[in-house]
Amino acid sequence: MAGASSWSSSCSCTSSLGSLDDDDVVCVVKPGSPGAAEGSVKFLCSYGGMILPRHPDAALRYVGGNNRVLSVDRSLQFYELQRKLMDMCGCEAMSLRCQLPTEDLDALVSVTTNDDLGHLLEEYDAASRDRLQPLKIRAFLFPRSKTPPLSPSTPSSRPTPAYVRHQHHTARPPPARVHSGHRRPHQLLLLHNGSRLQ
Repeated sequence: MAGASSWSSSCSCTSSLGSLDDDDVVCVVKPGSPGAAEGSVKFLCSYGGMILPRHPDAALRYVGGNNRVLSVDRSLQFYELQRKLMDMCGCEAMSLRCQLPTEDLDALVSVTTNDDLGHLLEEYDAASRDRLQPLKIRAFLFPRSKTPPLSPSTPSSRPTPAYVRHQHHTARPPPARVHSGHRRPHQLLLLHNGSRLQ
């Protein structure tokens, strides 16, 4: 998009900051032309650190990692914003969570669609009405773990027991015994002239 294709980064550095103010920006990524700032929105992005409680009041703060400001056109689609954020933090997969103007760090909202991004901009627009400068959107980037899908169970390499292999087979009668050189079936009863013969 116009105004969002030309980018320049002032520096690349790290810091261990707590809650960031406007004067705490250590890295800035901004449009190449001065006129492109009109109709743009700024994200104050943190990544590579952790959200930890602060002593002694236990208030949450962001500690460590990198902190940069990214200025983009307001009409930028979410997938384009996501690609720029991934390029900035060097992650192949990341999740974007943002702090609403009236909320603390324990209530971050996930931004995954264009609708989420639009609602986020509306929240910051409403909070910036009485300010000379619009608020920067407080954004936190977290790497998204790539969990390999569960592979289907492979058949065992051990031989299948005979009782499993033949559990569906019809049982066969035992072979006839050989007695004195003659084959005689088991439990064969013969009746001859009223007499029972074995």
